[in-house]
Amino acid sequence: MILLIMAWSMPRAAWAQPSGQGAAAAQPVLTPPQPVPQPVPQPVVVTTAKGSQGATVSAEPGKGFTVTSADERLQTTLRARIQLRNTLQHENDAYTNEAQVRTVRLVLHGYVLQPELKYTIQLAFGGNDFDTNASPIFDAFIEYLKVRDLNVRVGQYFVPFDRGRTIREFALQFVDRQIVVRELTLDRDLGVMLSSQDLFGVRGVLAYNLFVGAGDGRNRFADIKNRNGTQKPGALVVGRFIVRPMGPFDDDQEADLTRGATPRLALGVAGGYNLSTSRKQSTYGDALTQGTFNYAHAAADLVFKWRGFALLSEAVLRDANKNRHVGIDATGATVTDWSRSGYGYLVQVGQMLTDKVEVVARWDELRASERTDPALRDLVASAGRQAGVGFNIYLNGHAFKLQSDYFFIFGKDADNPRHAARVQLDASF
Repeated sequence: MILLIMAWSMPRAAWAQPSGQGAAAAQPVLTPPQPVPQPVPQPVVVTTAKGSQGATVSAEPGKGFTVTSADERLQTTLRARIQLRNTLQHENDAYTNEAQVRTVRLVLHGYVLQPELKYTIQLAFGGNDFDTNASPIFDAFIEYLKVRDLNVRVGQYFVPFDRGRTIREFALQFVDRQIVVRELTLDRDLGVMLSSQDLFGVRGVLAYNLFVGAGDGRNRFADIKNRNGTQKPGALVVGRFIVRPMGPFDDDQEADLTRGATPRLALGVAGGYNLSTSRKQSTYGDALTQGTFNYAHAAADLVFKWRGFALLSEAVLRDANKNRHVGIDATGATVTDWSRSGYGYLVQVGQMLTDKVEVVARWDELRASERTDPALRDLVASAGRQAGVGFNIYLNGHAFKLQSDYFFIFGKDADNPRHAARVQLDASF
């Protein structure tokens, strides 16, 4: 039956007898199937109504869709990212399990008029992306990169303070950032920044950032009043200097995915002062109602990469001019606004076992000043020290990866620790 079906399905030409051949030679001539020519991929070209060539559209996994106008005076890239996470915790003989869509991001970036005039917009829609102001705006800025030693950026973005925070979320080796960074960083703010990634043109060895901003963090509105019913003006000033003695490299991404044979090193120092902020943690956290604080900030960090090995180390400090403000609310009750002064450090290492597989380890410790916010002292006492290990599979670099980690979390002693194990898919499209 199978032979009959095969015979019936053969093209009629396969049964034809060659001319001049006898009946004995009249056997079916089986022609092997020929490969179908595959079309060569071409960029998509959009034609205008007038028939002239229009925009060019291209796409790449992890980098989204890019549209470039025919005159190349406008380029826009749209990229999406999701983070799916499951967390299992054990504390006080009790287990908790949480599965969540940790974040959903949409990023729009490109240039207008000329390639040196760039813009970036990032929107976040995950349940963990918002604080007291439920705006989805994370980044919104324009920058001009024509002048090598004087790049200019204006808008809302990461304050150029500590390396542990300026590394983007999609480029992390662990599922989440260190507790030291989450507590003591400057996060995002609205302001103006001058910078250069190749100061004086010495092969990318020197870099700097100088930032002046509003100091109240992202998405702040004028409804934050102190006890006199007014918004006291303030400002945030931050300076950062970086040395890369072996030349520029990808120091704004964790892990050494390239497994380069040449050692690479970056050393950074930063300092900042936030005058009259209305936020408890300088540029983020709860709003203050009884006054403002002045915060001094300092950070030093190191990044080293070689043959798949990556090291990140950082020390951070935040110190307030006052410990607290005490006042009375509308009901006559006493209200205390505490500042949060503290310091800490972290050490994080990773080793690529193959081009796609990595093991990582981390230690970080947070400490609080003696007379600072009791809530910060309680956090340090219960979870100020964290030791963790992790395992990563990079399917498309940082753009598509599977991550898992385990952390032993404790405070002044290890009598009542917390155990946390997490698995996460981080994918950019």
